[in-house]
Amino acid sequence: MRIDKFLKISRIIKRRPVAKKISDQGRVFVNGREAKSATKVGVGDEILIKFGNKELTVRVEQILQTTKKSDSDQMYTVLNEKYICDYDKESEELL
Repeated sequence: MRIDKFLKISRIIKRRPVAKKISDQGRVFVNGREAKSATKVGVGDEILIKFGNKELTVRVEQILQTTKKSDSDQMYTVLNEKYICDYDKESEELL
């Protein structure tokens, strides 16, 4: 399955055009390599997505062509979720 479709169906990203755009901008990596929107993913692959201030790493658990919202989280496991800048700490330091 294409990475942009997987991100949409798994509901990691809500719209496929957005998933395609960030993939083509070089903000998505599959198994450590930069992925374009047409990059294929399979079970066991690790996906790193760089959002603005957040990096999310997930492992593909299963590939489904369609899914209900309640079942979408079964398609992947979150391995790591980190924030690049902790704005809470910065705001405390200013006070």
